[in-house]
Amino acid sequence: MSAAPDAPGFRALMGRWATGVAVVTVRDGETDHGLTVNAFLSVSLSPPSVLVSLKDDVDSLPPLERSRAFAVNVLAADQRAVSERFARTVPAAEKFRELPFHRGVTGAALVDGTLGALECRVAAIVPQFDHRLVVGEVVHAETGRDGPPLLFFRSGYGAAEGVDRIRLPPPRAASPSR
Repeated sequence: MSAAPDAPGFRALMGRWATGVAVVTVRDGETDHGLTVNAFLSVSLSPPSVLVSLKDDVDSLPPLERSRAFAVNVLAADQRAVSERFARTVPAAEKFRELPFHRGVTGAALVDGTLGALECRVAAIVPQFDHRLVVGEVVHAETGRDGPPLLFFRSGYGAAEGVDRIRLPPPRAASPSR
């Protein structure tokens, strides 16, 4: 039996798990907030529900806790710039400046051009280590355009290129595990 990995080793191993990329948006009063996530999954079909894992210190968490509603925007392969915009630590207004979006039924921003979006009411927020697991019951789903998804693998972006080809980032130089 081997020991639990250190943080860099764990991160490197988890980087081998390819994920989709989404932007979570929240409307708190008159202000929009948002962040890029790849820790997102469906929980249940009945009722339709999802889970998003957010680090305790992200700027969007307090507005989400107050508003009790959020949207998950599933990014297309050509929306890397949107992902990068929402991954930055900048004022909320900067993330939405000149970004085409429309309002959903909860008031959250639904980014135009995505593969789709889910609007959710918060069902539970579960503290777990240095994250909050946010479970949302889906109250509205919007199917977007048809196209390949934006992917994240080994700390880099990849994309599906049609139905039979996936482009992944090249491996980075490995750092030694301890």
